[in-house]
Amino acid sequence: MSGRDRQSAIYFAGVAGRRPRVPVRARELEARARRAMSRRAYAYVAGGAGAEATMRANRAAFDAWRLVPRMLRDTEKRDIGITVFGRRLPAPFLLGPVGVLELVHRHADVAVASAAADAGVPMVFSNQASRPMEECAAVMGDAPRWFQLYWSTSDELVGSLVGRAEAAGCEAIVLTLDTTTLGWRPRDLDLAYLPFSHGLGIAQYTSDPVFRRLAETHPAGRSPRPSLAAARALVDVARAYPGPFLGNVRSELPRRAVRAFLDMYSRPSLSWDDLGYLRGLTSLPIVLKGILHADDARRAVDAGMDGVVVSNHGGRQVDGAVGSLAALPGVVDAVAGAVPVFLDSGVRTGADVVKALALGATAVLLGRPYVYALALGGAAGVRQFLADLAADVDLTMGLAGYRSVDEIDAAALVGA
Repeated sequence: MSGRDRQSAIYFAGVAGRRPRVPVRARELEARARRAMSRRAYAYVAGGAGAEATMRANRAAFDAWRLVPRMLRDTEKRDIGITVFGRRLPAPFLLGPVGVLELVHRHADVAVASAAADAGVPMVFSNQASRPMEECAAVMGDAPRWFQLYWSTSDELVGSLVGRAEAAGCEAIVLTLDTTTLGWRPRDLDLAYLPFSHGLGIAQYTSDPVFRRLAETHPAGRSPRPSLAAARALVDVARAYPGPFLGNVRSELPRRAVRAFLDMYSRPSLSWDDLGYLRGLTSLPIVLKGILHADDARRAVDAGMDGVVVSNHGGRQVDGAVGSLAALPGVVDAVAGAVPVFLDSGVRTGADVVKALALGATAVLLGRPYVYALALGGAAGVRQFLADLAADVDLTMGLAGYRSVDEIDAAALVGA
């Protein structure tokens, strides 16, 4: 469906008194989702590191550029599709990895996978998913999907996750580099709430045979002092862990699994020298996520990586960091066309996508907006969000004077 067709469909539905289920405006989408989500869920999804200056920098970086529309160019026929790693995609965006989606909707990652498959848009399965990758793959058919990898303290577990991703039909591994430990996130800290401590968002682990074996002998840790809150946490853990609820309540294994995850999910000692091990595990393209410096981009190419994602993790890790879009041109220059360059953090509109493409991005990864759409409408909400964003990109591109993504370059922009 073209942007014009999507726009017309919304207006025609309005004649019958039907409005979009999910707000089209980014600010209204977030506001409505906030009212639909629990306080803990909204804090986890919306929050950033420290004073959230990096989140503001992400938006400021987009505002620092202005599109310069060109006139009298025949743009009647347009194509916003791109080709990445040999796969033709219908639009220049992917659904980036977002963890703990069960906080937002009961069908969590499976709902997102269904919507992504319907749209033909790749979903990057989160390493911190609420549903195992195999469940998501089962509803996607041959639709494209990638897998995000956090490098744990167990190389054996890393190998198991990568092998499962290959078996689940994932077409790339996205190694996230910027979360070797959690950033300082005041919204979550003020609520004293980490979903992983309640057994949420660790389904890739509890469904993994290597992790389950490691968890069986992992110390369960000291039990919290008896209280209503502690009892509720125990119930959360028992519900989240695979198997019968009552059996999980009586067993130490779910608590051992939570402690094992907390102790091993990240590896602060990760270095460039480790990338060779990952390269030896898989023939899939490996994309490094979290690149902001030109020198790191060059090292990624030298290390034989197949792509980079310019990202500051949506402002969730380092407060006061550079906005992702501001870092994009330097990274694009550094890789000099050797590998595709993706961008995430701060993308909200079709104009944002076009600006990123003009500055050299191959495509963008989406985050919080599709999670808000999930909160409001489940799989249908995500489908609508993807259709609306594709329409916005299509119309913006055409009105700016471009017929295809390949035509968009830096000449489309001027500094604000």
